[in-house]
Amino acid sequence: KTPPTLISWPSEDEWQIRIVENLFPVLSDRQISQNLSFGLQHVIDGYGRHEVVIDHDNHSIHVDHMSQEHLYALFKIYRDRMQVLYDSDARIKYVLVFKNFGPAAGASIAHTHSQIVAMPVVPENVANELEHAHAHYEKYNQNIFSHLVDEALTFEATIYDRESGEVRRKIDVGQYVIEKTKRFIAIKPFASRFEWEVQIFPLFSQADYLECSDDDLEDFALLVKRTMMRLNKVIGGAQYNYFLHSIPHGDEFKKHKDSYIWHLEICPRTSIPTGFELGSGLFVSTVSPEDAAKQLREASIN
Repeated sequence: KTPPTLISWPSEDEWQIRIVENLFPVLSDRQISQNLSFGLQHVIDGYGRHEVVIDHDNHSIHVDHMSQEHLYALFKIYRDRMQVLYDSDARIKYVLVFKNFGPAAGASIAHTHSQIVAMPVVPENVANELEHAHAHYEKYNQNIFSHLVDEALTFEATIYDRESGEVRRKIDVGQYVIEKTKRFIAIKPFASRFEWEVQIFPLFSQADYLECSDDDLEDFALLVKRTMMRLNKVIGGAQYNYFLHSIPHGDEFKKHKDSYIWHLEICPRTSIPTGFELGSGLFVSTVSPEDAAKQLREASIN
């Protein structure tokens, strides 16, 4: 039994997707929103909203088995619910949409689901993305995410050993591109935290996921489905997290609108971080980004 339904699609009686309050929320709107300080410690109360999106009425269906039409509806629901949460409370600075699939990825219930957390602060990793992207824009007058996409599509290089002249690394055009649609591109990051991590970016400049048109999300759903099919074909049944990073809301973030682009990060959990990785912050990969991208790109999914 779940908490009462907040919204359902296409209808409450014959739902395929619905949203409910989280029974064990990390944040709650019943908390008082205030900051506390004692000594060197700074604390904020757990104010916010935490909702569960029941992604499908099929208990154990995987994302790669969902239809494009269903994913399109899911991504529209993400967009519309994020808008409602921002509009309902000026204290909300950031809304994070994420999915944990499998125990290794933090999933605590078996039924396929994702989550939406609305919070009064901007997460540190998002804040770092914003600041680094803005610094790049100020220095080069170029959006770093657009630069990354352009480089993935056009850059090629041969890197030689200075002394022997031996070829050390060769980068071919499109080497890190997994697939490109009319509006989106899936890229294997050059230096990623997870061996099979994939990032999906718009091919147009857009900082806020809430500004996506229905046509955008239809194309986005297609690429997400195909990317998940590729991952399943190559690494088979992996547990994973995915999450949407979009620009925070508030006047103080308007300066980032030209320097930021929203994106989806898909992080398959094929290994457990070791003490070295946790202690150093350096991540070890046993698969080169070139080889991972090639395997995913060449996976037969049709």
